[in-house]
Amino acid sequence: MIESETVLDTSAALGQSGVRPLSSVRQITSQRHLAMKSLRRHWQLYLITLPALLYFIVFRYIPMANAVIAFKDYNVVKGIWGSPWAGLKHFELFFNNPVFWTLLKNTLSLSLYALVVGFPLPILLALCLNEVRDGLFKRLVQSVTYAPYFISTVVMVSMIILVLSARLGVVNQGLGALGFNTINFLGDPNLFASIYVWSGVWQTSGYAAIVYLAALSGIDPALYEAAKVDGASRFDKIRHVDLPGIMPVAVIILILTVGNLLSIGFEKVYLLQNPLNQGASEIIATYVYKMGLLNANYSFATAVGLFNSVVNLILLVLVNTFARRVSDVGLW
Repeated sequence: MIESETVLDTSAALGQSGVRPLSSVRQITSQRHLAMKSLRRHWQLYLITLPALLYFIVFRYIPMANAVIAFKDYNVVKGIWGSPWAGLKHFELFFNNPVFWTLLKNTLSLSLYALVVGFPLPILLALCLNEVRDGLFKRLVQSVTYAPYFISTVVMVSMIILVLSARLGVVNQGLGALGFNTINFLGDPNLFASIYVWSGVWQTSGYAAIVYLAALSGIDPALYEAAKVDGASRFDKIRHVDLPGIMPVAVIILILTVGNLLSIGFEKVYLLQNPLNQGASEIIATYVYKMGLLNANYSFATAVGLFNSVVNLILLVLVNTFARRVSDVGLW
């Protein structure tokens, strides 16, 4: 009894003096023992994950250190770490640049347009396919909607140009045959966002719907039986069974989408860009490419890209926090 009281008094004294209590040390030792035991037992699984872990370390985390050139006047001869410090000069140049608000407006408007249109349509497609009882027709629709996802960006843009070309495009040839005036779709800045977004919806909706179809397949069939017994219509089943069943997946996808709101695809925008629509198609990604690679202003381009990444991170944290409070679903 005296020895146990002495141990407790010693542990309390160690805890008050800033040293870990004996119970905490034992807990850490036990956790390390369990970790080593798991490593010895499942070493094959850890070995399989090692290449993926090395990929992220080598190509994702180590290059983050080179983002320091955003705060330097980068000199190719002196290298990244030998170049002189410039502080926040490049960020100030970007914020005071007359094109800053244009870039931000174009990027946000294009991203929000793609989010508003592209997020609910795959859910609607998945719900419709889930209600189809004809297996052959269902597989046919899935194949037709899924196939465009495998078309490369360059081929996709070539198809858009061939279809919407002012002189040789199929659409304008049809308009001319009907007696209407031709429309320069790719030269009109007001039409650029719609062309970009709706072509993207056509290309990716079928692939995105697969995730929701998988979530729908995991819903307990007893819920559908209970809804049928209660006399629920097909619309009621969708509203009270299907939608709540896929809501956690939809929230996660929404969080990830908002987290990449300013990182809208560079390749497609750049390939569709021309001098006539550049006022609406110039976004942060294309601006970074032109300033960094074409003009060799690496420090300034890195500062713009870093600003873009920080804004995406803030949006990701805010949306995840909001989702956790509203639906108790989040990334962390």
